[in-house]
Amino acid sequence: MRVLPCADSGLLVELDDLDEVRRLHAALREAPPPGVLDLVPAARTLLLRLDPLRADVAEIEQVVRRVRPAETTSHDSESLVIPVSYDGEDLDEVARLTGLTPRQVIAEHTGVEWTVAFGGFAPGFGYLTCDSNRLEVPRRTESRTRVPSGAVALAGAFSGVYPRESPGGWQLIGRTELEMWRVDRDPPALLRPGVRVRFQEVA
Repeated sequence: MRVLPCADSGLLVELDDLDEVRRLHAALREAPPPGVLDLVPAARTLLLRLDPLRADVAEIEQVVRRVRPAETTSHDSESLVIPVSYDGEDLDEVARLTGLTPRQVIAEHTGVEWTVAFGGFAPGFGYLTCDSNRLEVPRRTESRTRVPSGAVALAGAFSGVYPRESPGGWQLIGRTELEMWRVDRDPPALLRPGVRVRFQEVA
């Protein structure tokens, strides 16, 4: 673990892998030190946004170093069901890459619980992980210039849902009508770190 100052109101914790990030994030979310306004996880870092008027940076760093990472990261968190039509352009390619049939890809994607590990790329985009590695696939060799809003996709160990139309290089396996990001909703993002997700096949 390495703890670094970030601007004048933050601490950046560097960790070895995503699992360490998720466990530390869960522990600090459960009992945040005084003066911590927000926790922002990423693939190998956890950013603590601090209140410059209340936070004792040195004390918070010591708390971070002493905290016992959570053994589990998801059982008590919010859950979400995402209905998906599995008609994505890359479904057959994902089946080929994984050695599964298209129906088996769908069964695997809907049969496991996913957890939002962190957000990024665009507002409302969550990087979802699960305990299975059967759907690990590379990004496309050539990115698309346009991926529609609601596209459900895979890349590496992650699944995700595009919150808006944008370029993208993930493998598209389906689509959902559920809006991932709405500014008139509180909170605007459905996919926030720690949220547990089940994908459900619909016609």
